[in-house]
Amino acid sequence: MKKYQVVGIGNAIVDVITQADESFLEMMGIEKGIMQLVERERGELLYAAMQDRVQAPGGSVANTLAGLGNLGLKTAFIGRVHDDALGRFYAKGMAEDGTDFVNPPVPGGELPTSRSMIFVSRDGERSMNTYLGISSELGPQDVSDEVAGDTDYLFLEGYLYDKPKGKEAFERAARLCQQAGGRAGIALSDPFCVDRHRDDFRRLVKDLDYVIGNEHEWSSLYQTDLDSALTQAVQDAGLVVCTRSGDEVILARGAERAVVPVQRVVPVDATGAGDQFAAGFIYGMAMGQSLEKAGRMGCVAAAEVIGHYGARPETDLKALFRAQGLL
Repeated sequence: MKKYQVVGIGNAIVDVITQADESFLEMMGIEKGIMQLVERERGELLYAAMQDRVQAPGGSVANTLAGLGNLGLKTAFIGRVHDDALGRFYAKGMAEDGTDFVNPPVPGGELPTSRSMIFVSRDGERSMNTYLGISSELGPQDVSDEVAGDTDYLFLEGYLYDKPKGKEAFERAARLCQQAGGRAGIALSDPFCVDRHRDDFRRLVKDLDYVIGNEHEWSSLYQTDLDSALTQAVQDAGLVVCTRSGDEVILARGAERAVVPVQRVVPVDATGAGDQFAAGFIYGMAMGQSLEKAGRMGCVAAAEVIGHYGARPETDLKALFRAQGLL
């Protein structure tokens, strides 16, 4: 038995969340509904402008690990924070959520801890402005053989590919995991990320055991319509998952295919929907469930998180799974 059931590697980012109306977004020059990377000065300006802000450890993969911890799995996170107030907050918060934060905060004069300023509109749409800071400096030296090589599942986020050493860390972790008999997978993260690194992602997909993306990311990856993109993806990847906002989720592995309806809920805050879908899905796969049932678990977890503010579950997900007849 391995030490961990799921290890994640990604950007360690403190989520800072507040409500904002359309006029505020326009005044601050914030584009609604997308994730934008910002420089340090812009990040400090937006952080100071946030009223009644709520802070929580975040980052796409870290949010997924929190969902998996809610489900009782043993998890660890490979990430990089500075030894400042936000970095110590992050490391402590991950540990309190049950995830081993295996890289201690970095002292000295490096960049500050990363943060994502998330402005939530009345319709639940989120506009994210992310200052990457020290998390984007993650490199292969941060990946421990004893962690990446001692897990059943490894989950990676595409955002790490924005810097060469992040790419190296990513590929080292995947190699260590697979060489030890584990399964490594990735979330494509966003269409802009795919556009920047299309050739690398096309190569990487062929080496991974599972790949999760939404309809826009898959179409961007193969530069074609969704049906054609998924046909190609199934030939390239071990297991393909395609989420489609309010439409059915498509899962495919070789000739096996499942189409899973989503749960219709009125969104309070869409932050973390994709992250928690991944948590439910990976949990299902780790428990040996069918594609269809793992997809349904992902949809239940996603529906839970968009029903409240914040990117992490507030309800016992296993209880929700039992109520849906999934356990």
